[in-house]
Amino acid sequence: MRTIAHLSDLHFGTEILAVVDGLAHELHTRLPSLVVISGDLTQRARRAQFAAARSFLARLPRPQLIVPGNHDVPLYDLARRFFAPLARYRHYICAELNPLHCDAEVCAIGLNTARSLTWKSGRISAAQIARLRAHLQHAGPRLKVIVTHHPFVPPPDDVGIKLVGRAGLAIPLFDAHQADLLLAGHLHRGYAADIRAHYQLARRSVLAAQAGTATSGRTRHEPNAYNWIQLEAERITIEVRSWSGRGFTTLRTARYARSPEGWTPEP
Repeated sequence: MRTIAHLSDLHFGTEILAVVDGLAHELHTRLPSLVVISGDLTQRARRAQFAAARSFLARLPRPQLIVPGNHDVPLYDLARRFFAPLARYRHYICAELNPLHCDAEVCAIGLNTARSLTWKSGRISAAQIARLRAHLQHAGPRLKVIVTHHPFVPPPDDVGIKLVGRAGLAIPLFDAHQADLLLAGHLHRGYAADIRAHYQLARRSVLAAQAGTATSGRTRHEPNAYNWIQLEAERITIEVRSWSGRGFTTLRTARYARSPEGWTPEP
């Protein structure tokens, strides 16, 4: 069994220090197999914010797989936004924008969906599709996890959310190579869904799990939270751990069992 601590939307520059400290303590107590952070480490891509994010990452267990988000691209510094959009991210956080982590049981594939031109919206490039195909082929029978900042599925109340661009190019790859789990953030809301409800061309059930904002004050009617995910050959468990004011507690838990069509909810 492998465990993933899925954090998103840290937004250093708007962080709540008590939550930051509580989360670092929680993860050192739980010791996940992998820490995944699905983008927006900073609020405005400033040096001090990246430095604070880097200090926080140094307090967390390793290994870590991190992808940038749209807030990690400068918004108002137009020269930097268009000519060196993720230079500070590369300097302070990680030089690799499309990271990969594979072990004997799990292959986690990170894709950078942040873009300078659209800023808030995100997409997958043709080169990333080719990279995704190669990694999925190489993963073999391992559980396959894809990490992006922008979501593949909307929230349950779907309020006109714009999903990651060119998602349709990735769905056939998920089917062909039996992807298991998609992790993302961006919306500051936590939920999970089967991609088949949103993509008619999807034949196999792939779980999409969204994480809320882990550490910032920019919550959207939900508490600060992260996902604690247990990955087994025949079962995926997603536990939402939320901030209570004094520590993290379990808000809800969902379990999914492997079936010939992918993953189905357990009663």
